Order: sequence, then structure tokens, then C-alpha cells
Amino acid sequence: MTDVLAPVAGRVVALAEVPDAVFAGQLVGAGVALEPSAPPVGSSLVEVVSPVDGVVVKLHPHAFVVVAASGEGVLVHVGIDTVKLGGAGFTLAVAEGATVAAGDLVVSVDPVVVSEAGYSLACPVVVLDSAPDSVDQSVVGSTVAAGERLFSL
Repeated sequence: MTDVLAPVAGRVVALAEVPDAVFAGQLVGAGVALEPSAPPVGSSLVEVVSPVDGVVVKLHPHAFVVVAASGEGVLVHVGIDTVKLGGAGFTLAVAEGATVAAGDLVVSVDPVVVSEAGYSLACPVVVLDSAPDSVDQSVVGSTVAAGERLFSL
């Protein structure tokens, strides 16, 4: 069993609360989302870390997929409609194909850039191609630190 960890600190919400029909409808898979907390004092960036040990098989400034040793892919989507920013406000820390450990920094985002563009910073964490409602929702409603357990594969 592999634990999927929170890629950012924040409040855990159900995918149904995400302002995007694809994620809310679990069309790419089941999971949860996070509403990121403000950056830590002394920083203007939200750091997004890998939720599992594995290989980064897809990497965009606004989203990435890490495939765990079990073969399951975990998608982390940083914000909603943030693809429209064309990478503005995002800084990648790894390259596609990199092997990462859970908790390794993958991308940093400036929440001010996202907010000023009018986009949500909601961060879905989804097990790709999983059946709807197949992920434990017991953490929904809680606040977690980056690296805390969200659910297990």
C-alpha cells in the first residue's frame, strides 16, 4: 500500500467542490483537492511537492503526474484553468523523467499571479483512471501540512 501525501499545505475539500467539471465529476479519476494555505512567512511562493515516490512521467508548469512503483499515476493539478497562464508564476524544480521521493519539491507557484488572473488555486490530487468514489474521503474538511497523508493507493 502506498500513501498519497498532500502536495501543499491547506484545507482538504472533496473534488465535487472544485470549480471544474472534469475534476468535480471525477472524469480523470478519484481523489481529493486542497485549497492551499498562504505561503510561509518570508516567502511569496507556494511549494508543491511530490505526493508519492516515483517517476515524473508528465510535467507542465501547472500540473504533473508521478507514477508510483505500484504503477498507479497520481495527478497533481496546481490551480484551475492555470494552463492559460502559459507558465507565468510557476517555476519547475525537476524535469520530466525525474525520479522523486514523496515530499520532493516539483514546482513553486506565485499565488498572487494566479489570483490576479482570476483563477482558483484549488489543487486536485487524483489517482488517474481510478473509479469514481474509490478514494478514502476521511480527510475532507481537515487542514493538512504538505507531506501529510491524504489517502492510500
